[in-house]
Amino acid sequence: MAGIKWTLDDSDVSQAARQASAVDLISDDDRSVAADSWSIKSDYGSTLDDDQRHADASEALSVVSFRAASDYNSDKEEPDGEPVSSMLGFQSFWDATYAHELANFREHGHSGEVWFGADVMENVASWTKNICLEIFQRQLVDNVGVVNCLPPGQSEREFSVWSVLDVGTGNGLLLQELAKIGFSDLTGSDYSEGAIELARSLADRDGFSYIKFLVDDVLDTKLDRKFQLVTDKGTLDAIGLHPDGPLKRAMYWDSISGLVAPGGLLVITVCNSTKDELIQEVESFNQRRADGSRGESENPIDQDVAPPRPVFEYIDHIRTYPAFMFGGAVGSRVATVAFLRK
Repeated sequence: MAGIKWTLDDSDVSQAARQASAVDLISDDDRSVAADSWSIKSDYGSTLDDDQRHADASEALSVVSFRAASDYNSDKEEPDGEPVSSMLGFQSFWDATYAHELANFREHGHSGEVWFGADVMENVASWTKNICLEIFQRQLVDNVGVVNCLPPGQSEREFSVWSVLDVGTGNGLLLQELAKIGFSDLTGSDYSEGAIELARSLADRDGFSYIKFLVDDVLDTKLDRKFQLVTDKGTLDAIGLHPDGPLKRAMYWDSISGLVAPGGLLVITVCNSTKDELIQEVESFNQRRADGSRGESENPIDQDVAPPRPVFEYIDHIRTYPAFMFGGAVGSRVATVAFLRK
């Protein structure tokens, strides 16, 4: 991040050295991947000046490999290449980032970057509300057997009190957006203390002090509560950019499945996976869980029972994101997919 400097006291020197050591392990190509992801224009104010943003974008475009049009299909004939890692996969990057963002907020009142941009955030919030309303009405019919049995507007008031968790919440602006459209039981978690401090400050300033924020690592969560709606906007992307990305993504699914209440909804927004790839990842997780359940059974008779139900089931995805073309390849930069917790 450019344009902000502050003096470190003695207690911060060792931490800064550790962060620098981690960042030094990242190659120039990795920095380009990070620049490409981070150089998304925000309507909420930025800690990057335009020259730096353009330089980052130019560097990223010089090395990034865009997927061919056929790669945006789940029926791939060739295996994927080696996983890409980036400094965005390190907590030290996010700690440093939110230290900058917090200093910028205190000095200028800027909210900081909006991951994927404000338009995507607003789209995710409004679309998620509609999906939640559909699920609530479906569950109502299943339980009561009567369609439209509630007065007009009553169903929306009922589902608006759903418990909501935003993992890797960052500055918490997605939760603010959900609050604007009627949700009220809102919690944001992030492993960066700076992110949580910034999110609380912004919520207090913007009139959403009732939103709860807490420091928690989704890969080693200490939360003992299940939520009816869990959102993830960019967190799985960042986890996958760690050098141990495949292992950490597997840990992510194990953890997130324990945070979504049965019958609840998981809404994930990513830029490093397509919709089909994300669905395939969930199906692989479901299969891994099913295989584990069978392996735990020592009674041969149990092997003949019906297979366990999948943990997550694909519901829908946002279909309105604009496509782009680069070098003859066509695709969408962002995918948002909803899964039902069974």
